[in-house]
Amino acid sequence: MPELTRSPLPRRRQLVVLSICCTSLLIVSLDNTALNVALPSLRRDLDASVSGLQWVIDAYTLVLASLLMLAGSTADRIGRRRVFVTGLVVFALGSLLCSLAPNLEALIAFRAVQAVGGSMLNPVAMSIITNTFTEPAARARAIGVWGAVVGISLALGPLVGGALVESVGWRAIFWVNLPVALVAWLLTLRYVPESRAPRPRRPDPVGQLLVATLLGSLTYAIIETDPLFAGIAAVALGGVLVYEPRRREPLIDLRFFRSAPFSGATVVAICAFSGFAGFLFLNTLYLQEVRGLSPLDAGLYVLPMAGMTFGFAPLSGRLTGARGPRLPLLLAGTAMATGALLFAAFEAETHDPLLFIGYVAFGIGFGLVNAPITNTAVSGMPRAQAGVAAAVASTSRQVGQTLGVAVVGTVLATGVGAGMSPDDFVTAARPGYWVVTACGLAVLAVGALTSGQWARRTAERTARCLETDDGTRAAGDLPLRRR
Repeated sequence: MPELTRSPLPRRRQLVVLSICCTSLLIVSLDNTALNVALPSLRRDLDASVSGLQWVIDAYTLVLASLLMLAGSTADRIGRRRVFVTGLVVFALGSLLCSLAPNLEALIAFRAVQAVGGSMLNPVAMSIITNTFTEPAARARAIGVWGAVVGISLALGPLVGGALVESVGWRAIFWVNLPVALVAWLLTLRYVPESRAPRPRRPDPVGQLLVATLLGSLTYAIIETDPLFAGIAAVALGGVLVYEPRRREPLIDLRFFRSAPFSGATVVAICAFSGFAGFLFLNTLYLQEVRGLSPLDAGLYVLPMAGMTFGFAPLSGRLTGARGPRLPLLLAGTAMATGALLFAAFEAETHDPLLFIGYVAFGIGFGLVNAPITNTAVSGMPRAQAGVAAAVASTSRQVGQTLGVAVVGTVLATGVGAGMSPDDFVTAARPGYWVVTACGLAVLAVGALTSGQWARRTAERTARCLETDDGTRAAGDLPLRRR
């Protein structure tokens, strides 16, 4: 592929830019998993039901998933640094409002505001990274670091959240975002050069509305078990499939899904993050509501999972770079399914040794899965549309988290008693753990199917088709002079 910039930055400044981008990813990803540990405290302080807790999590991931592609394409068009710094400001403002929320309804609304800012950070940061690291090997290493941070931030969230809730309260989870966002904002203005795509996509408001309607109505239908909204989701999906291929520059270019590796990365991301979100949701409530642990102790209990993810995420990046995505995907699916199966079939939550083994296995699997997702998804898209490429991968992760909490939470809510007694909870959580096990098996199966020679040939055909249809190869991004 041609280089994305004509004036490479010095090595030291490249690393600074990478650090800034990873910091934005850290606070966006850490915020949601840290809040999971605070759910029991929220349940008591704000008198929330299980469905209310689901909306606290899903209001964030749903809005994030709906706007990521719009934010990526907008950044390609008007300037990535401009959108990135705007996202930092909005995210900080949303965090401040969340920390001041007087009731559950206000918290859910302010979480949506926070997600609007978050949608301007992750895909845009990936675009900045892709445009900054012009040498292919350096770009691959940078993307590997990015993928590792995804896993690390999601796994460390419960520990960080537990410490904050225990020492200060659940509102402190939002307070810590403020100084981090301020430092990232100042460093971005100082070190990140402005850039944009040479031929960005045009806005697609109809496509954006269809995607938001699809995700929103599907989530509502699952959480509230409303068939009307399930029908609305089906209509919106049909609208996407009919309308988007007719546009010259659609919000979602469905031709990308002709590439088996790209489609596989999308499905793997949804399944892996659905499994992780559902697994964390069940364990957070069990450890505090049933076992009566404090938020900090609950965070320490899941430390084995965080430790394994922390250790295996960078290993997965190196393994992906050296041997491709197939091996880490197969190992990831096997480990995630094994960890969840201990809870589904052997009631691991009631036996500490099995609980520990389950956390270790699941943490290994989740640590291994992120780097191949990022590498495969980004490499399977036209490099000139870096914002859209990053947004598709990020959207898949957020859709997965949204669906995981919605499905597993709904399964739990239908079977658990109001008091969450130990016997009721263990019985009600069993189907949820089977759902998580199925997600791990899906990662294994899809990873095996979409990482072989046949899959690579479909990716090559898709790339040639896109280049021919566009009339040109992916051009390099043009750096803009700082005013």
